[in-house]
Amino acid sequence: MILASTTLTSLWLGSAAAVAYAVPAAAASQLSERAAKVALLIAWLLHGALLIHGLAAESPRFGFAPALSVTAWLVLTVYAVESQLFPQMRARWALAGLGAVAVLLALLFPGQPLHVAASPWLPMHLALGIASYGLFGAAVVHAWLMSRAEKQIRLAAEPQAGLPLLLLERLTFRFVTAGFVLLSATLLAGWLFGETLYGAAGKSWKWDHKTIFSVLSWITFALLLIGRSRFGWRGRTAVGVLYVGTALLLLSYVGSRFVLEVVLGRPT
Repeated sequence: MILASTTLTSLWLGSAAAVAYAVPAAAASQLSERAAKVALLIAWLLHGALLIHGLAAESPRFGFAPALSVTAWLVLTVYAVESQLFPQMRARWALAGLGAVAVLLALLFPGQPLHVAASPWLPMHLALGIASYGLFGAAVVHAWLMSRAEKQIRLAAEPQAGLPLLLLERLTFRFVTAGFVLLSATLLAGWLFGETLYGAAGKSWKWDHKTIFSVLSWITFALLLIGRSRFGWRGRTAVGVLYVGTALLLLSYVGSRFVLEVVLGRPT
């Protein structure tokens, strides 16, 4: 979850993971089912080893690219579990491309060191937030599959192997619900224990760009769940609201940190 500065070990692991991800992403039609699964498994393992290597570092760092890297790994973890339960799922090439991009970004932008006065609970707080990213990311993947299946039905296209539309819809909202719970816990912890989490030199809850976008995303997801429960939102309406909420959530941490780290080039 927290990557150290780019050492030789992390550079080797990251490069190997990116190459392994690129194989099923770039050559999806040329690979057999088994070969693609093996390549994705190797990439996932190397990616996980890269994250563990960062956790064991003496000076942990965090930023927008490590956050995306962990999110991609969590989404792939969900896919790995679901593909065992539902072998007909087909999103391997897209997720492999996402993994490759996320790993390379984390190598290029390893983030800023965490403050030495930060609370030992800060990694758990960050883990809650990133876990919510992963769950919403999984929801977006399922929503994309759902939209693709719905389009095929509308066009009366030849049915392809995949999950039934109603099952995809149920899975999508299960991930949205779980992500909403974790996002709520993350915001509540930041509001109640902001100064404790970030140490004496840190900051308490304040209405900066990250907080505003986080709250807006929380409101959007709350409206989505209420609309689903009370008004039966589904299909394009539900998917559109999910995409808006996810975009706001990305802008909250990843977007604000990208501006600070890359555009402005100053530590946070």
